[in-house]
Amino acid sequence: MTLNFAAIAPSIPMILEGLIVTLKFTFTSLACGLPLGFLLALAKVSPQKVLRSFAQGYTSIFRGTPLLVQLGLIYYATPQLTGYTISAFEAGVLTFSLNSAAYSSEIIRAGIESVDIGQWEAARVLGLSRKQLLLGIILPQAIRNVLPAIVNEMVDLLKESALVSTIGEADLLRQAQKVASEKYLYFEPLVIAAACYYVMVMLISFCAKKLEQKLRYA
Repeated sequence: MTLNFAAIAPSIPMILEGLIVTLKFTFTSLACGLPLGFLLALAKVSPQKVLRSFAQGYTSIFRGTPLLVQLGLIYYATPQLTGYTISAFEAGVLTFSLNSAAYSSEIIRAGIESVDIGQWEAARVLGLSRKQLLLGIILPQAIRNVLPAIVNEMVDLLKESALVSTIGEADLLRQAQKVASEKYLYFEPLVIAAACYYVMVMLISFCAKKLEQKLRYA
């Protein structure tokens, strides 16, 4: 077995350009998906049956179909159905935001329901509105309870972002594949891409652990 990292050294900046795209894609999707997940979670614990049914149906669809199929539908079907030529980046962000919202909503819902029922009853006795109860008492505790699960969702989103390479987005994996095809060397560029993913996941996990410790002793 012969390894030749020196041959791909000049192409490393090209791979790192894909790293920037991956980070931009991941955090944009997270910034859109988490707020939507919060809204869906609130709908799931709402006393309104219509809202609960909508949120549960939404989650069922996005959890029950493959992410790659969802990505293909949005990227390839949007021009056919609307006449709008959606870019690979837009399609990826939209797909992952909607998908992440479905999973995040279940995590947040579980966190809300994990808060002791006595606190709900005490808040009602004090005359707090449902909005005051959720925003001031329940959600802060729920977020603390589900922080590790939210971090896992972020890590999954980062790793699954490699799927956008299938629709031509110049992300980390796509750039590594380009270098591999140009140099006829596949192990080296893919190992570099894997190392980049690993370092990003470790950084996210480290920051999340520090945040969790702060919240625990706050």
